[in-house]
Amino acid sequence: MRAQLPTLELDSVFEAKEDLALAVKEALSQTMAQYGYQILNALITDLDPDQRVKNAMNEINSSKRLKFAIAERAEGDKILQVKSAEAEAEAKYLSGVGVAKQRKAIVDGLRSSIVDFHDNVDGTSTKEVMDLLLLTQYFDMVRDVGSESHCRTTFVPTSRTMGDDVRNSLLQANAATK
Repeated sequence: MRAQLPTLELDSVFEAKEDLALAVKEALSQTMAQYGYQILNALITDLDPDQRVKNAMNEINSSKRLKFAIAERAEGDKILQVKSAEAEAEAKYLSGVGVAKQRKAIVDGLRSSIVDFHDNVDGTSTKEVMDLLLLTQYFDMVRDVGSESHCRTTFVPTSRTMGDDVRNSLLQANAATK
């Protein structure tokens, strides 16, 4: 046994009990055959290394398991992040599709309104109808923002051209009613 143990690593010793038992049997059979004994079998039931060696082996096994657990946890976190990113990308895509459909419906509705208004009111151009629709939408937006209880501020455009456009539209609308 002492001839075989130094050739093995400690972990291998525990795995090779049968090989060690066979080596012990062969060595004993040769020696004991001179005295008329026949060795049928040699059993190795327990290997008991020094306590420091056991502690070191336990720590090595514990470290290996901990390393494996950390790698598995990191892989799980990676999968979660990938799935989360995929879900976010899909949500943004679907949101974009929804916004595009909404805008298409708005444009179709505006087109229909412009055509109907132009066909039913003589002497109007499509540009005039479009200007009226934009002005109506602007006033609707101002009304909706001003009527919300959580809104405390209304932003009014200060651009010279935008203010002039709104003023001119109001003057034109007022002149049209006279």
